[in-house]
Amino acid sequence: MDEEKLRLKRDVGLMGAVSLIGGTMIGSGIFMSPQTVLSTVGSPGAGLVVWACCGLLVILVSLCYAELGTVIRESGGEYVYILRTSGPVVAFMLIFSSVLFVRPAGVAGTALGFAQYVVAPFYSDCPPPEVLVKCVAAVAILLLAAVNCINVRLSMSVQVFFMVVKVLSLAVIIMGGVVMLVGGRTEGFEDSFENTHVGIGPIGLAFYQGLWSYEGWNSLNYITEELKRPEVNLPRAILIAISLVTGLYLLVNVSYLTVMTPAELTSSSAVAVTWGNKVFGRWGWVMSLAAALSAFGSLNGTFFSGGRVCFVAAREGHMPDILSMVHVHRLTPSPALIFTAAVSLLVLIPGDFQSIVNFFSFTAWFFYAVTLSGLIYLKIRKPHLPRPYKVPVLLPVLVLVAAVFLVLAPIIDDPQMEFLYVALFVFSGAVFYVPFIHYELRPGVLTKLTVFLQVFLEVAPGDKHL
Repeated sequence: MDEEKLRLKRDVGLMGAVSLIGGTMIGSGIFMSPQTVLSTVGSPGAGLVVWACCGLLVILVSLCYAELGTVIRESGGEYVYILRTSGPVVAFMLIFSSVLFVRPAGVAGTALGFAQYVVAPFYSDCPPPEVLVKCVAAVAILLLAAVNCINVRLSMSVQVFFMVVKVLSLAVIIMGGVVMLVGGRTEGFEDSFENTHVGIGPIGLAFYQGLWSYEGWNSLNYITEELKRPEVNLPRAILIAISLVTGLYLLVNVSYLTVMTPAELTSSSAVAVTWGNKVFGRWGWVMSLAAALSAFGSLNGTFFSGGRVCFVAAREGHMPDILSMVHVHRLTPSPALIFTAAVSLLVLIPGDFQSIVNFFSFTAWFFYAVTLSGLIYLKIRKPHLPRPYKVPVLLPVLVLVAAVFLVLAPIIDDPQMEFLYVALFVFSGAVFYVPFIHYELRPGVLTKLTVFLQVFLEVAPGDKHL
């Protein structure tokens, strides 16, 4: 086949890149994490510092990724970078963890955020029943699984509509806070740093919750091959998008603290609903609806990308063949989407929002640390590689130290068996790699199951450029 036919078109410009990063980042996190960040660090001032530091950390790690994206000009993000610097075993560990936990955990966590806001108006005086929240979250996952399996354009139309809702929701919250702040409502900022919890564990967990809201900062590295002038637009888009999102998040948190006392904020199960009730009175349910719609849009995007990661892993031979197939009529990777939905539902059953976010962040930052180690390796061992954009070697070293801190902080300060289980799960990928990938062991029953599912689901092997 002609090589030119295999090359993706570079159609994404600077504005499209900024929109992709910002739209992926803004989701349910800013409506779910503020109360947890505040309760973890103990004071409004420390909470705002955490949000600002999360934004700064994300900018710094993104600039490191910008250099990686201009040195290794392939789409695929961490998977490709780790494959090129650390080898196939570690890359398989990433895919293994991503497909079986990280991506489904992202779907489950976002679905819980959506469900929390759907049921919040009906339980204004008490927390909603956990079973009800999980049932609503499960329905949302199944609904979006169906939407994404039916039609890609329908899924993208959903994404565009809810992106507008997200921005309008944040704008309303910010403007409401500005009006009250100008009116002299400053009680929430008195003694801003009193009762701050200083410790390795609280700081690490607060960062986990804050960084959840910034997830998506690396989305542009997954489509590097489609970005116009990546050596220029990649770092520019990162700085513009993440700086804007950081500013929005800080203003939203200031608005929360202007309208609510720290005690009201930490005790709220749905902070935007509490904010709406205090600002709009009986019309406060509008904010619940806006937050739910925003979370639903974020869930759709998370589900869409999660299904594609599973599809790509199978296409590369790192997952069963059935997951690399597409529907013969709708041209959607329905087996991968169905599999992602099924694993997400399993993660949803025992988990709660905070635990899912903590374990998600723990695993994600472990692989971010591995990726940054690869950048340092390239700088030291291969300094002559073309680098249209580069950062000082001190920058990835500092961010690597921060990533290692984030991985180790919860374990050192307050060891929990759950983190050990997650770590064992991540490293178990290397055990599965040897028989199933290196020696290509394929049980006969898996082949029969693949044929059965291929006929039942009406799917066939997919093209590389689905």
